[in-house]
Amino acid sequence: MADGSEEANDIEKLYEYGERLNEAKDKSQNVKDYEGIVRAAKGSIKAKQLAAQLIPRFFKFFPSLSSQAVEAHFDLCEEEELGIRVQAIRGLPLFCKDTPEYVSKIVDILGQLLTAEENVERDAVQKALLSLLRQDVKASLSALFKHIESTDEPSADESIREKVLNFIRDKVFPIKAELLKPQDQMERHITDLVKKSLQDVTGAEFKMFMDFLKSLSLFGDNSLPEHVQELIEIIEGQADLDAQFNANLEVGRVKVSDVDHIDRLISCLYMALPFFMRGASNSKFLNYLNKHIIPVFDKLPEERKLDLLKNLAESSPYTTPHDSRQLLPSIVQLLKKYMPIRKAGEEMNFTYVECLLYTFHHLASKTPNTTNSLCGYKIVTGQPSDRLGEDFSESYKDFTERLSNVEDLARATMKKLTQGMAEHNKAMAAAKTDEAKASIKVKKQNTTTGLRTCNNILAMTQPLHSKSPSFIGDKKINLSWKEVAKPSTPSTTAPVGGKRTATDTNGSGAPIKKGRGVGGVQNQLVNRALEGLSRGGRSGGRGRGWGGRGRGRGYR
Repeated sequence: MADGSEEANDIEKLYEYGERLNEAKDKSQNVKDYEGIVRAAKGSIKAKQLAAQLIPRFFKFFPSLSSQAVEAHFDLCEEEELGIRVQAIRGLPLFCKDTPEYVSKIVDILGQLLTAEENVERDAVQKALLSLLRQDVKASLSALFKHIESTDEPSADESIREKVLNFIRDKVFPIKAELLKPQDQMERHITDLVKKSLQDVTGAEFKMFMDFLKSLSLFGDNSLPEHVQELIEIIEGQADLDAQFNANLEVGRVKVSDVDHIDRLISCLYMALPFFMRGASNSKFLNYLNKHIIPVFDKLPEERKLDLLKNLAESSPYTTPHDSRQLLPSIVQLLKKYMPIRKAGEEMNFTYVECLLYTFHHLASKTPNTTNSLCGYKIVTGQPSDRLGEDFSESYKDFTERLSNVEDLARATMKKLTQGMAEHNKAMAAAKTDEAKASIKVKKQNTTTGLRTCNNILAMTQPLHSKSPSFIGDKKINLSWKEVAKPSTPSTTAPVGGKRTATDTNGSGAPIKKGRGVGGVQNQLVNRALEGLSRGGRSGGRGRGWGGRGRGRGYR
């Protein structure tokens, strides 16, 4: 009874403190009343709940007690009693209403409290954070992003980092139009914060940040060329193009430690493609590939080879003449490797050849006379680099024989695939169950994709038999894994370099579900369609993200 009486007395005193402060014209004179409220933060449960309301309410009037008051309130945020914690959290934004210098500190604390397990508590934290973001977006964002930046703190901070990332993704990014004002200034500020946070991120996190940056008007479709180039430089930094790449040649494979680097490189190259289309330079990527990756192409993991060739093909239309001249010899060497010379018993990776032929055409269209020494052509540009006085007839004979053999293999494959399509159509008509129909539909999709691959190969080999061939440097060829355009009038072509979507079609008009990364399942469809006809093309899914690193997010 005594305890209850003492608690009631404490509560009565708190109400008296609050009433006197409310009525006082010069509240700063009632120091003892505010001191009593701060002391109540160490009292009974009910006293703490009431103190959690009163401390922030009168905080601005007592600057001499600010440190003491804030610390007492922070203690309330860590109380065992849920009701006290929630009340204290709700009061945190009030500290900053008239004392904005506390925004960073309060946001920092709230960021840590995002790890709360109770839904009502976590909801209070998120609402408090949003209130402060609306009050001072610049200071609040700066404080939040400090939890994301690379740190050597203990792994316990990883949970805070993850929760803050989720909050920014789910609560901040969707209302950027409301928060980022003035627009130009705040978009630049958050861009700088994001760039500082990219030192230690997973593939999924990097994609999230890049998707957000692309959504800003600063980097939109009508943005300045230097802003587009800024995005490319961010991606280049993530790809780590200044790093050395060393293949373990002694054991005939790439070191396991370098596989992650390959994953990032391929992912970043794919991510950069839309910006190449907007005029950004792909020189640094292509130079790195030419110097470090293509020379050890055979030693790359099988599931990465096709990813690399696809991205290289899609980048090739945007290559400068200088870079084309540097890269073309490496592409010709790969072409010769994957275009077999002998007709009897030879196997071919059809999708590799499609990628390489497409890349060859686009590079050669930028620097046609470079092919004279590489392929034995006789293209006259009037430059010394034509090398027309030298005999490259053996190179021409070798190259065109390979082209002819590729054409024979492609036609034979198309014949088998066409026969297979007729069988699939019969099977579909006879199918009784939805499961059987779904299985046959997949087989038809595989076959359609295989036919597109072979058609593309034939379209690209046929112009190359001439001594002075014409190179396809325009949009006549639609790569087999790219979405087919659906204009108002029937057409079988689509712009090269078009965007891959989550429902790319395979030529039959049916959507293809993607694997972890764009293009993964489509690659499998091509391989299955050609299964039994060639052992080539057995690449795995396109793993667009990079896996776990060290502390679960870094790769450096």
